[in-house]
Amino acid sequence: MREAASLSPNVLKTQVAIIGAGFGGLAMAIRLLQANIHDFIILEKADDVGGTWRENQYPGAACDVQSHMYSLSFAPKTDWSKRYAEAPEIFDYIQDLITDYNLKKYIKFNQEVVTTKYDEQALNWKLDLKDDTQIEAQFIVFASGPLHVAQIPKIKGIEKFKGKVFHSSHWDHDYNLNDKSVASIGTGGSAIQYIPEIAPKVKQLYVLQRTPAWVIPRDERAYNPLDKKLFNRFEWFRKLHRARLYWSNESRVVPIVKPQIIKYGQKLAEAFIKFQIKDKELAKKLTPDYVMGCKRILISNKYFPTFNRQNVDLVTDGIQELTEISIITKDGKERQIDCLIYGTGFITDPRIYLKSFACYGTQGLELKEAWKEGAESYYGVTTKGFPNLFQLLGPNTVLGHNSVIFMIESQVNYILQLIQLVNKTQTQAIVVREDVQNQFNDAVQKKMQGTVWQSGCVSWYQQDGGKNFALWPTYTWKYWLETRKINPSDYQLLGNQAQNNKSTRAA
Repeated sequence: MREAASLSPNVLKTQVAIIGAGFGGLAMAIRLLQANIHDFIILEKADDVGGTWRENQYPGAACDVQSHMYSLSFAPKTDWSKRYAEAPEIFDYIQDLITDYNLKKYIKFNQEVVTTKYDEQALNWKLDLKDDTQIEAQFIVFASGPLHVAQIPKIKGIEKFKGKVFHSSHWDHDYNLNDKSVASIGTGGSAIQYIPEIAPKVKQLYVLQRTPAWVIPRDERAYNPLDKKLFNRFEWFRKLHRARLYWSNESRVVPIVKPQIIKYGQKLAEAFIKFQIKDKELAKKLTPDYVMGCKRILISNKYFPTFNRQNVDLVTDGIQELTEISIITKDGKERQIDCLIYGTGFITDPRIYLKSFACYGTQGLELKEAWKEGAESYYGVTTKGFPNLFQLLGPNTVLGHNSVIFMIESQVNYILQLIQLVNKTQTQAIVVREDVQNQFNDAVQKKMQGTVWQSGCVSWYQQDGGKNFALWPTYTWKYWLETRKINPSDYQLLGNQAQNNKSTRAA
């Protein structure tokens, strides 16, 4: 197969352009190579691979999915150190993928996409990069992830504050927190990991909480040398372990789709809080008032005990403003601080799947405009009106109970089949039929009814109005079953590949 070739100093032609060099982008690249497709490039706006695990290097950063489930089944790691890997080990695994599959030659670093346009005449995509480079690609794959752009709250007086300010995803490791007074905003997935790590170092830590989170115990056990030896020597042993983890995780969907069951698990979670927090009034403030599972369930053994420390205060009053040296809450109380940390997560508007670049499909339709009433696609992969545009972890394919790596693997295999169908039929483009996508999304939203996610709380899973645009509403094995083989009748094939190649050679 041919590899990407330059048309001119600033124009590059390729069959597949992958945007993003995180888990999804690398998984797509590996599967293309395994299918003997070498004509692709990976566009990465940063200077290294890793995505989430490159950027989120805050103290205590770790995965809340088991290590053996948070790695590619077709590119396994057999020597994970513990049940739940920490960020440095995951990042090292990603670096190993680059080396093992010689992927660096396909990656173009510091290449930020600003515009993607579908050319209805040429039946391909034109990509404009920030450095004025242009790329022509038959297919593009969005692999930049749904949670990427940091959420920075607007706080009155922030411009006056003279202390240190940073977001957890851009942690300043050069700043010494020792003996500092620190205010941390947010109690989400990142905050509950770094708060226990910095608490022993700082002089005073104020944890500003708007909404408490359900936090359950974490399995911190390490894999012993024998386990790792068996995983390495016997593939069946590793696969058996992975299967056990998968089905254990998959069982969690039962109380999600049947909220009446989750009340028993919620009682245990409430007992966990009371057991770890000495002060009853404080335990009450840390106990959510919404149904467990409605928002993301977090895991930690260290978070709640942190509030037993003398130098840690939970603040539940909203922020009024910042001064040059302090933070003032709405109750009028002023607290002097040296540092402000945003543990506020990421922007979750459904259109943020497009990040900071515009995407124009047929008839000049902009994808953000197409999604103005809510992000919709077909299995989170293809979107009507946007031929040859594929996504990883697109609308309604993020999970609340199992590993997104499982979903990514299903999606890259599905995309690979779509590409192979176009190649096999000597056509040039493929697009999902409008009626097929509409019927699919109607079914997804119908399945969402009655789940714990629709039980009344407001979460990042929802857009304005309450529609859940993010999550897959049922078992992941059903998603795998439905996507393991494409149905060509769901799609419309466009153009003639042979004629296009002939005209390209003649030019």
